[in-house]
Amino acid sequence: MVNNQYTDIYKECRDMLCQHSTEVMNAVRDQAFGDFQAQGFPTRKVERCKYTDMEKLFEPDYGLNLKRLDIPVNPYNAFKCDVPNLSTSLYFIVNDAFYSKNDPKAPLPEGVIIGSLKEEADRHPELIGKYYARIAKTDEDAVTALNTMLAQDGLLVYVPKHVVVDRAIQVINILRSDVDLMVNRRVLVILEEGADIKLLFCDHAADDRNFLATQVIEAYVGDNASLHLYCLEETHAKNKRVSNLYIKQEANSRVNHTIITLHNGITRNKTDLTLSGEGASCVLNGCVIADKEQHVDNNTLIDHQAAHCDSKELYKYVLDDKATGAFAGKVLVRQGAQQTTSEERNNNICATKEARMFTQPMLEIYADDVKCAHGSTVGQLNDAALFYMQQRGISQKEAKLLLELAFINEVVDTIQLEPLRDRLHHLVEKRFRGELSKCEGCKLCR
Repeated sequence: MVNNQYTDIYKECRDMLCQHSTEVMNAVRDQAFGDFQAQGFPTRKVERCKYTDMEKLFEPDYGLNLKRLDIPVNPYNAFKCDVPNLSTSLYFIVNDAFYSKNDPKAPLPEGVIIGSLKEEADRHPELIGKYYARIAKTDEDAVTALNTMLAQDGLLVYVPKHVVVDRAIQVINILRSDVDLMVNRRVLVILEEGADIKLLFCDHAADDRNFLATQVIEAYVGDNASLHLYCLEETHAKNKRVSNLYIKQEANSRVNHTIITLHNGITRNKTDLTLSGEGASCVLNGCVIADKEQHVDNNTLIDHQAAHCDSKELYKYVLDDKATGAFAGKVLVRQGAQQTTSEERNNNICATKEARMFTQPMLEIYADDVKCAHGSTVGQLNDAALFYMQQRGISQKEAKLLLELAFINEVVDTIQLEPLRDRLHHLVEKRFRGELSKCEGCKLCR
């Protein structure tokens, strides 16, 4: 049984896991193991997991780097993914370990910490212990429990009160291995009152191996704080990614989150966002371009716990060949969360008869003074528009491309970092043309 595979690993390797990690992460490891044992991987009978076979994802025998052996890679030489003119501060995570051999970069504002979760937890145990594994509840999600019991390092982003980080922070997650490998990446983002930061996470695979990546991101957004979080996946068909994002917003905070899948094998993204303070607002956007037999499953929950909060959500898919897409988005408005405003949309194009899209937007409302709407569409490209464009000398292939670009760009145009937005317009077009849309300067693609 696949669950036993991972419980056996933990029992045999617990001491090794703890030895190469930090006390803060070790303190919750046994509890996470117990929660994983109690739950096991969810079957498709579980409502939030019915579109992706989780047991099948974790069934193969992957290697694990529990001894934290050095991975022979210099990301600066092997992989250049900086977006032109974006002027980011660049950091790397190799598999699931923070790459500490960074070149000097622009100084961060006073008090800001961006670094290894393991090392910073040793330096600031009270700060990290206050937040780590608090909103990512191991008794509610088996993958979160698995990640918590196996993760040994990751990334910490801490911004103190009223500090604005003007320069965008770009984090490149590189999968690198000579054997099939499982990685368990952890990210902790702490924004105190009035803090502001822009984060860009880019996922890439450096080797043609079977990878399984679990990722848990916890983001705490304090009163009047602002978080812009952009996630871009460009891996390959052998990559499996299971990412759980947990965000908690306090009063009058703002979150803008965009997730874009351009290349992948099997992807499962879960986003749980809680608006716990009055006046908080969030925007969740996502777009997926998939073909061949790729699978992308986005599952979201926006939990309105306080009054006078706003949420807006837009996910778009373009599926070709035998690709499969799934979107399940739930907006929960709790009793007392009066004057909530929420809009949820999911629009999809299946370019072939073999492509499949499953969509399930949901509203659950326990307050009576709200403005909430949701909807979804699944269809094909407009035949009349294709015919109209061909009548004016545009080839059928080019007309199809233009319509797909216009469809996806509604999401891309919401990105507030102009250089990133322009770069993504370019990558999306190359993706639809069937060209490699890796970042320019990537030596691995030559």
